[in-house]
Formats: sequence, structure tokens, C-alpha cells
Amino acid sequence: MSAPAVWPGAPFPLGATWDGRGTNFSLFSENATAVWLCLFDEGGRETRVALNERTAFHWHGYLPEVGPGQRYGYRVDGPWEPAAGHRFNPAKLLIDPYAKAIAGPVDHAAADLRAQREDDRERNGVDSAPAVPRCVVIDPRFDWEDDRPPRTPWHETVIYEAHVRGLTKRHPGVREDLRGTYAGLASEAAIAHLRELGASAVELLPVHQIADETHLAEKGLTNYWGYSSIGYLAPHSEYAATGRLGEQVREFKGMVKALHREGIEVILDVVYNHTAEGDHRGPMLSFKGIDNRSYYRCDPEDPRHYVDFTGTGNSLNPMHPSVLRLIMDSLRYWVLEMHVDGFRFDLASALAREFYDVDRLSSFFDVIHQDPVLSQVKLIAEPWDVGPGGYQVGNFPVLWTEWNGLYRDEVRDFWRGHTHGVAQLASRLTGSSDLYQRDGRRPFASINFVTAHDGFTMADLVAYDHKHNEANGEDNRDGTDDNRSWNHGVEGPTDDPSIRELRARQRRNLMATLVLSQGVPMLVGGDEFARSQEGNNNAYCQDNDLSWLEWEPDEEGRAMHAFARRVLALRRAHPVFHRRDFFRGEVGPSGLPDIRWLRSDGRDISRRDWTRGDLRTLGLFLNGEEIPGPGPEGEPVLDDSFVMILNAHHEPVRFRLPARRFGNRWRQVLDTAAPEAPEDSRSWAAWADVAVEARSLMVLRRAW
Repeated sequence: MSAPAVWPGAPFPLGATWDGRGTNFSLFSENATAVWLCLFDEGGRETRVALNERTAFHWHGYLPEVGPGQRYGYRVDGPWEPAAGHRFNPAKLLIDPYAKAIAGPVDHAAADLRAQREDDRERNGVDSAPAVPRCVVIDPRFDWEDDRPPRTPWHETVIYEAHVRGLTKRHPGVREDLRGTYAGLASEAAIAHLRELGASAVELLPVHQIADETHLAEKGLTNYWGYSSIGYLAPHSEYAATGRLGEQVREFKGMVKALHREGIEVILDVVYNHTAEGDHRGPMLSFKGIDNRSYYRCDPEDPRHYVDFTGTGNSLNPMHPSVLRLIMDSLRYWVLEMHVDGFRFDLASALAREFYDVDRLSSFFDVIHQDPVLSQVKLIAEPWDVGPGGYQVGNFPVLWTEWNGLYRDEVRDFWRGHTHGVAQLASRLTGSSDLYQRDGRRPFASINFVTAHDGFTMADLVAYDHKHNEANGEDNRDGTDDNRSWNHGVEGPTDDPSIRELRARQRRNLMATLVLSQGVPMLVGGDEFARSQEGNNNAYCQDNDLSWLEWEPDEEGRAMHAFARRVLALRRAHPVFHRRDFFRGEVGPSGLPDIRWLRSDGRDISRRDWTRGDLRTLGLFLNGEEIPGPGPEGEPVLDDSFVMILNAHHEPVRFRLPARRFGNRWRQVLDTAAPEAPEDSRSWAAWADVAVEARSLMVLRRAW
């Protein structure tokens, strides 16, 4: 390849930007002394172009002969001073942090990716180009037609957490060459399942370009979950059905458009807290070689090493304005150009650390809150990291919702019989006002979940007391030991019909509790089929049948699917199960309170009852005539009224219905002990005793 013409170009926008005639390249590096743009032809031959223009630490140039499909990377020179945090090494090919498309995976076996020799005193001179994927110049044009974001209100949102590959890899209704891809998720078969189940949003595990860690590559494993980002503006190339350069961008856009057409939002799980480059011994792929001291949080007492709030070896440095800009530019790109509807921020507390403490008023929040684009999309925090003081459930600012880890723990404990009474459960069922009300947030600030990708599936939660992660190759040391699970007498699969029936009922209890609680329910893909991971609670590296969804489930799986659809339809049909505002506990115009807590004898739960550690049964009256509306006048939304009874006791209870003024007659809507019983098949008069099976949940609707 002959040396191309180079014009000065412009420092902005960063990355490779094709304008129809040529491409502008711009790379930020504050501490570099030289930058080369490396162009690759189809045969892999490299041509280096020096970028001599430098404006405000941006190295830039315009190449009039370069267009879409061009493969490229960078080499950057500067001081090799690890003790000062500088690790420049021009022998290493580097990925553009602003690349819109990246071709192929990192090949750890092809070349030595480490920046330094073992003693850390000199640079490693091995050329890493054979191992590093190429960035690709893209044509951004795409026909969005009349695509519009669904903008589903938070209180009506139901989130389905899924993996792009795992969702359709085994789906018989998806064309074989599309399974496990963006196009597969856009297929009618996949979308029909989401629509019929009742999901309003799909939350995708990371889709930014992923690089597997060295220790996984050595074991023949991959980072299946994808929490190992290396390209924050590039959709992961391995999830594209076509191998054509840059086509993953168009395919991702097509997926979003197809989901939006059916009213389903797309939320991305994003990992801006760390990168795939690991600690100081890890591979040099991008940021470490472009400007290590700027991009990462180096230990101020020993800049050779990183401050690690994530448990991965490094932490990105959002305190640096150019790193914060990268994060914000990435977020805006995915909203404006890729049309996604929101984000779930992995280990979000790490982003909120100004120095060491988690700061609610950090620059990260300030920039998002003032941004006219990002302040209008769905923002979900995983409100913890692994650093000191990192557990911040309930402490994120307005505009943010949070994965509610306290909800998960309390619901698991209640149904396995390990709670100290029902006071905490009552708070979690009603939106966790103790966490979110004081700063003006609403029940939907609580993203309720019982299971997530990280941990046991719902089926394993009731089938295993202990993790079984041997397949991960870490001698079962990885993954949490705090599972709050119960195997009901046998570890793993069993033929005992009584245990199988109880486990199935417990799955229904967990699903019904999750769906009918105030707040936003998040289901994990496959829980609706009672999917098992054979007790593996950390299947992050299992890109195989263990993680992929089973679309031809057995009888128990089909029954669970039918129940999940039924309870989600109940939530969708009745606003009383997804109120916009917290309960007040006050008597309204209907002459009744909006909520009433009930003992099994039909009386109000007393203050003393709330402190009883042995109480395992809880009832609540939900007044469908006292639901504040969205308008300024607060006109109520009228709905049916319900009584919900949760019995985690190991014995049946007789539950007395409330007095006549709450309702003359009540009809059965749902019973987890009799899941196939038709709605309205049983009814009871006021003050009647209802037989509630051990470890079961019932929902009754007021008939008149």
C-alpha cells in the first residue's frame, strides 16, 4: 500500500469520521510524543501515517483517499516510565477508543500483548499487530424509516434481561445462520416471545466490543457475559450474522428498529468502570498504550499500579475530563445514532468516586443530569462496587433507578423461611419507600429482581444449597457463597415428586412476588422456562448449552412459562400492581385506605406484629379506587381491589378475609398452590376463612 495523502484535518470529532469524500482521524493522548495511524490492506500489510497535527492533546489528520471498510489502528510513542504511570510502547498496535466498528477478536496466541518485559524495566519489543483486531471505518447511513422510541413509562416497564447470543442460539424458530446474533434477536420468533410474555424492555448484557482475558484464553474459555469492554462505541462483532466489515453496526440498528416496531425498548448493560486490559501485567490493547496515566486511576503512591474498585485489575478514570467525555460521547452515540432507550451501569459506584469516597454529587452525575439527551433516557445503576463504602443501594440521585439488592435478599429469605418477621418484606413489596421516598423518587426507582445473570437462576435457587462452578476451572472458588438458596432436601436434580412439586411452587412464589410488587420487575431470560445452570452461580465464561436458553423445555418448564405469562398479564391489566406513587396508608374518598396490612385472623397488623420474628404470613388489601393519576389534579385511576396473601410457613393457614366494608365477596385470581385453577373458580364472602396452602401465594379480587 502506497503512503496516502494526509491533510491537517480537525481535532473533533474524535475517532474515524467519513464525510463522503475522505476520513478524518483524531486520537486523544495528553502525554504522547508521537502518534502513527496504521492502515491495513486486505492482505494485512501495514502502512504507517504520522499524525503530526496536535491540537489540545488531540492528534489528527484527514485522509482524502480513505473511506468505509478501511481497517486501521494506532501506534503511540512516549515515555516508558512505569513508576510514573507512563507505558508508551510503539511496538503495540492499539484500538481506537472511538472506533465505531472493530473486526474480530483478540488472538492471545498470535503475539505477545504485554507492554513490558518481566522485570518492568524495559519495553517489550514484540509487534502485537498479529494479535490485535482492526478498527474499521464505517458508513453511518441507515434508513430508520419512522422509528420512534417507545418511551414506556417507568411504572409500566417490565425488563427482560438477556444475552444476545444466549437468547436465540438454540431457538428452533430462528434461522440457523441467524441464531445467537443481533439479527436473531430481531427475528419474529424472538420478538414474539418477548411480546407474548409481557416484556416491555430487553436489557442486553454488554454489547460493546469485548476482549477475552488472557487467563480465559489459556483455558479455552471466553468471557461470555462480556464485562470486558475494549470499544465503547462499537457493537461486538462476534454477535453479527454477517462477516462483512462494519456490518455489525447496520445489523444492530436493524435489531433496535425491529424491537421498537413492537413497542419493546432496548437497554444496554454498559461497563465504564474498567476495561479488558487488566492490571499492570495485563495486555496492551488500547487505553494503556494511548495514555495510561490519563485513562486509568493510577495509585497516587505507586503509579506503577492501579487503584482497583472493580476486582478486575484496573479502574477507568472519569475524573479526567477526556475520559469523562469518552463515556458521555459513547452514551450519546448509542442514543442518537443507535436509538437505544437506556442504560444499566455496571458497578456504578466506581463511576461516582471522585477520589476514594462514593460521591452523589460527582462530575459523572452532574454531566448526565444536565445533558439534554441522556437525562431523558432510562438510567439504571448497579449501586455497588468492590471498594470500601461501595454498597450504595438507595443513595443514587434523582433521575436514577437502582438494582435493589435488598429486595432480592429479602424475598429470597422470606420464601426460604429465614426472615425475622415481615416488616422488611412489606417495605420491599411496596416499592422500598425507606430507600427512595426521601429524595422525591417514586416506587419505580426500585428495579426489583430475585435473580440476575450473576448468581443462581430461579430454578437453581430452589434446587441447590451450594454453588457448583467446577466447569469454570477455578476449583469452585469463584462466585459468591451468599446465595440465600434452599434445595428443599436434595442437592440438585431429584425424582422425588414431593420435592419437585414444592420446588415448582416456590418458583411460582418467587415469580408472582416479583411481578406483583410495586416497582419495576426484572426477569432473567430463561427463568420463565425454569432454566437451570446445574448449580453454576457464576457462568460468566460458559458460552455453551449451560448458558443458552432452552426453547423446547420439559413439562415443568412449559408449566412455568404459562404461569409467568399469566401473572405478567395480571400486572399489566391492573394499575394497582404498578402504581406511580407510594402508598400513603390514609383513608381516601372511597372511605378506605389505599393499603391495609392484614394478619391471618383478618385484623390489622399491629406494631407488635411488625417486630415478631416468627411471623411468616402476611396479607395486604390493595385499594383500586385510590390510585393517584398522572395529571396535575391527581384524578384517581380506577381499578379493581385485591387481597394478596403470602404464606411462607411450612404449614397451611386459615386466613380470614377483611370486613364487609372492604368487599362483600372475593374471587380467586391466582394461587401458586393450584396454578392451573381457572380465574374466578372459587369465591368467598367477607369474613370467610380462606385455606392457604403452606409456602404459597394467593391473589383475590373484590367481586362487589
